[in-house]
Amino acid sequence: MKKSKIYLAALALTTVTTLNSCIKEIDPQTSTVTVDQAAAAPGAFNNFVGSITSSLNGAFTYSGANQYPWDFGYPSFFLQRDVMGQDIVCETSSSEWYTTWYTCGTGLGPTYAICQLPWSYYYGWIKNCNIVLSLINGEPTDEQKTGAGIAHAMRAMFYMDLARMYADETYARNKDAETVPIVTEGPAELSNPRATNEEMFKFILEDLDKAETLLADYQRENVYTPDQSVVYGLKARAYLTMEDWANAEKYAKLAQAGYTMMSEAEYLSKKDGFNKPNSSWMFGLTYRSSDPNITNNDADSSWGSQMIVEVSASGCGYSANYVGPKRIDAHLYETIPATDFRRKCFIDPALDELSAEACMAALEEYTDDPAGVYKTGYNVSARESVGCIELKFRPKDGEHANQYTAFTVAVPLMRVEEMKLIEAEAAGMQDEGRGIQLLTDFAKTRDASYEYGTHTDAYYNTSTGKFRNEVWWQRRVELWGEGFATFDIKRLEKGIIRSYEGTNHLVKYQWNVETVPQWMHLCIVQSETNNNPACTNNPTPIAPKVDSEPYNF
Repeated sequence: MKKSKIYLAALALTTVTTLNSCIKEIDPQTSTVTVDQAAAAPGAFNNFVGSITSSLNGAFTYSGANQYPWDFGYPSFFLQRDVMGQDIVCETSSSEWYTTWYTCGTGLGPTYAICQLPWSYYYGWIKNCNIVLSLINGEPTDEQKTGAGIAHAMRAMFYMDLARMYADETYARNKDAETVPIVTEGPAELSNPRATNEEMFKFILEDLDKAETLLADYQRENVYTPDQSVVYGLKARAYLTMEDWANAEKYAKLAQAGYTMMSEAEYLSKKDGFNKPNSSWMFGLTYRSSDPNITNNDADSSWGSQMIVEVSASGCGYSANYVGPKRIDAHLYETIPATDFRRKCFIDPALDELSAEACMAALEEYTDDPAGVYKTGYNVSARESVGCIELKFRPKDGEHANQYTAFTVAVPLMRVEEMKLIEAEAAGMQDEGRGIQLLTDFAKTRDASYEYGTHTDAYYNTSTGKFRNEVWWQRRVELWGEGFATFDIKRLEKGIIRSYEGTNHLVKYQWNVETVPQWMHLCIVQSETNNNPACTNNPTPIAPKVDSEPYNF
């Protein structure tokens, strides 16, 4: 009899090497147990269900060791995807931990270890979902419905991410484009080809249909597990990618029930800004004080280390004390009107023209730690500036000295604002006037002076039309740093512009690419294609050799 094995201590598998590995018999006297044996333990099913979301962050899943500061779970993929484009500017090309993705480094090729990173994480998470579903014989019992619904919803979310990361064309452009192999709770296949977009999104929607039914009566305690509203949100994302506008609008609207958009005070809170669930958060995760990513390596291998700047007094954190902070693209910043409160999430480059004393006084508008942010900008960063530093993601409870507290923050995975923008785009693709009105209503909550048509510069690639360009600009600003940049560039078939007068992108990486950059189509790790003969691969990306001539906006 063939049985899947798990490690009892973890109650979940979070790493894989290949998708067609042999499933071995396990001696019950060893330190590992079969799924059947573990399932017989009291409360085992709920433990397996809990592992689906608890394993999203906190552990060193990729290596088991703490030497990789991007090995901190799901939010790391936000940064990997976002720095591939133009909206997040990396600080250096040497000591910045996201250099590989920003510079189209060799690590993106199938023979390099970093190529294994998404494969290990995502298929490990999928395996957790499959284990839960494998423990259900036939229809789930009343006690199993919630767990089964969570497993179906999360598996759909993981596969949707993978499809958008690995396919070289979106569903709407080419239904036959290859995504990744589908692995379910059934027997492992020795030859498992990459599913087409059509096959993958059919599978995703089937999972979401099941989750929608199973979670109909589920009342969750917090936003750290998905409920039916999150399922609606995932359906909205799927139909947006498929360009099924009627369904994208339908489910984006359904997902919004019970949520309200963040106010200016919530958005810019120096204590709770983007670190604590509020009425707009539909789904999220949280870093815990007991997480290895927090307790080990001075908490430097964590989301907070990368994105929280206001902890210079701690002496730790890559953004605050080592390499320097992430910054917004200078041109994107300049396109945000002064009347739009989201502009205040980023430091005005004009402060760099002030004296040290005047600069720190001006920083008081942005932070409760002006001296610390000044120190980071001028003493830590090789750029010797504070301009365009992001302060969107704040330390927990306004803690500036103790990183072990400051970095135990929550991270949003889905917000109602995203649903509002999906609804507007989908509505406008059916009736542009209706979409413009929805978009305008949204934008005016951020900028009372907003007028439609402000952000439709030709450089956005006019083939998508004025309306969608305007929606895209709102998404770039509203969802900055939340992992959507690559997905939007690919589905809208945009290029990137890093070279322009006044750019803050790094020399040698100031590239202007008119079409979707090749490096946004991830390669599959070679160990998979070696052992799975049916699995094809994407070409190894080749970085541009020289900087582009400055673009004239």
